[in-house]
Amino acid sequence: MPQKKDLKVALVGNPNAGKTSLFNQLTGLNQKVGNFPGVTVDKKVGSCLLPNGKKAQVIDLPGTYSITPKSLDEHIVYQNLLHIKEDQPDVVLVIVDETNLKRNLLLFTQIIDLEIPVVLALNMVELAKKTGVIVDPVLFEQEMGVPVVEINARAGRGIPRLKQVLSEPIALPKVKVFDPVIYSSEIIDVVKKDFELENDYRAYLHLINYENFDSFSDGQRSRLKKLSTQYEFNSKAIQTTETLERYHFIDQLIKKVKKEVKVKKASVLTEKLDNIFAHKIWGYVIFTLVLFLIFQFIFKVAEWPMNFIDQSVADFGNWLSGIFPKGPFFELITEGVIAGVGGILIFIPQITLLFLIISILEETGYMSRVMFLMDKFMRKLGMNGRSVVPLVSSLACAVPAIMATRTIRNWKERLITIFTAPLMSCSARLPVYIILIALVVPNKTIWGVFNLQGLALLGMYLLGFVAMIGSAMLMKLFLKTKEKSYFVLELPDYRIPQWSNVGKEVYQKVKTFVLDAGKVILIISIIIWVLQSYGPGNDMEAAKSQVLSEYGYVEGQEIPDDVQAIIDSRVLEESYVGKFGRAIEPAIAPLGYDWKIGIALITSFAAREVFVGTISVIYSAGDEEDESTIRKRLKSVKNPTTGEAVFTLPVAFSLLIFYAFAMQCMSTVAVVYKETGGWKWPVIQVFYMTGLAYLASFITFNLLN
Repeated sequence: MPQKKDLKVALVGNPNAGKTSLFNQLTGLNQKVGNFPGVTVDKKVGSCLLPNGKKAQVIDLPGTYSITPKSLDEHIVYQNLLHIKEDQPDVVLVIVDETNLKRNLLLFTQIIDLEIPVVLALNMVELAKKTGVIVDPVLFEQEMGVPVVEINARAGRGIPRLKQVLSEPIALPKVKVFDPVIYSSEIIDVVKKDFELENDYRAYLHLINYENFDSFSDGQRSRLKKLSTQYEFNSKAIQTTETLERYHFIDQLIKKVKKEVKVKKASVLTEKLDNIFAHKIWGYVIFTLVLFLIFQFIFKVAEWPMNFIDQSVADFGNWLSGIFPKGPFFELITEGVIAGVGGILIFIPQITLLFLIISILEETGYMSRVMFLMDKFMRKLGMNGRSVVPLVSSLACAVPAIMATRTIRNWKERLITIFTAPLMSCSARLPVYIILIALVVPNKTIWGVFNLQGLALLGMYLLGFVAMIGSAMLMKLFLKTKEKSYFVLELPDYRIPQWSNVGKEVYQKVKTFVLDAGKVILIISIIIWVLQSYGPGNDMEAAKSQVLSEYGYVEGQEIPDDVQAIIDSRVLEESYVGKFGRAIEPAIAPLGYDWKIGIALITSFAAREVFVGTISVIYSAGDEEDESTIRKRLKSVKNPTTGEAVFTLPVAFSLLIFYAFAMQCMSTVAVVYKETGGWKWPVIQVFYMTGLAYLASFITFNLLN
């Protein structure tokens, strides 16, 4: 039998309409994250089984108010719905927030004019009932000729009915809302012929979008421009007319399909909470307190699982060493791979907790209040409230955070946000912070409440926040623009988190983080182990013989532990990694770093969390105490010249400051290049942040030393 083709379903809707919740309900954990063709925007694709046995591929498109692209995210919706044939869906599933019906239906009316199968999902019906007016789905279906399903995307109500509708044949909409032929019939006909289009509205969208859309070739763009001039096509005037016609149609439609319901007494809880959380003074105090509690929570709750994973990795390496025969390959496994990967596994508890807390704050509606609260403050820095989302997202990762700036339409505000976002401490820095803080800050509680290590971690995040403020103010002085800025935000009601959504979101993010970081760490760990295990010529053998001769020993004789430690150190210096480290040591010595730490600084540019894996591999070379965990090993490392600990308080804090300010990773540089369209800003960013990190670390080391 021929294999059934998957049904391709595009999920579209306004921001905050419940699109992500619906996507999670439809697909469960059958999701994957990739990129849309030709761009770096995240593409979430999932699958679900329909009642007819057919599989549906659900594509979660970015939230948009219109298919006329104004921001980069909206270009993706335009591209997938009508421009690139291989991306076009079989069905468009439009989710509408019934509490904001008029505004949400503008996008819906545009999509039905494309003459493609459409299903309408009416979300947040329960909240709409509080207003006394809701939509009658039967009347709506009769008026528009499209299937209409009432759902609760967060709770999962109506999902079985929605899947049943998707499994049935879906006819084309029977209504046309806007007819561009009335205003520009000749040019519409020419565009349809030139671009092999059958739909009038598609041809019209080509005419109004070609200047700002990269998927058109130069020849196509030139042709459309020529036609616009030839036929005197006034796109702005026609777009204004289109919008007015659509809203007139929507007003008439709502009058026909609405039904009144008994209004329950409106809840005043949201207003009362907003008087506290969005207060011009207490709002900031509470937000700071929330951040403080987050980092206290991360250290206290994650301590036991972190110790368990750390010891388990050490025991596993021990066990492998006991059963493997001696040889380079098996040493690579135990000293390279296990030590390196163990450097990321140990931090899964903290990273999971961080993602969990951020997801809960978003689900409850509190993060929207933070954006509202911070708008006035952000404007003083040359940004606006929309900048808060990328900046807060940077606590997880700067790469998607920088891509999230696509919703900021003002060029100056977007550029300042892109430039300063990497200064916010990402989750990849968290392993570095935790391991260094644990080495030099006592795990003590003061005043019976405050954990010193938690306070130190909070301090690192606040330091990044202060650096972001200073950098933004500096950029605001140099960047000039006449473009006006607007900030519009909906404040959703406070609600109890949908724990299934939180769980799926945390699972996906932690999985992506661990797998992506794990791949990099594995490769870097193998490279580092090879470079430290081999050297040019016979330099490593000569170094060993020289130490044996100095101390009066010969090959094969039992060597004391203190002499063996000197041999291991001298041999490592003559390896490839040792010679490279020695070459860069003069540049980093003023910061308190030896050449081994220098190697970790270089390799961690691939990914910040690689620092822990690298120093774990380098400092495990020649370590006879195989049972030691990462933290024990690093705490016991001694400087062969002075005999003192390598990771002293001045060195550890110098490193903490360096990682707080230095450019995060090569992926961040790449995404800044992509988003700014050239190398100018990423190069300036790298030099600025590296210089800031070096200067701050130099001052810190010398003040504490």
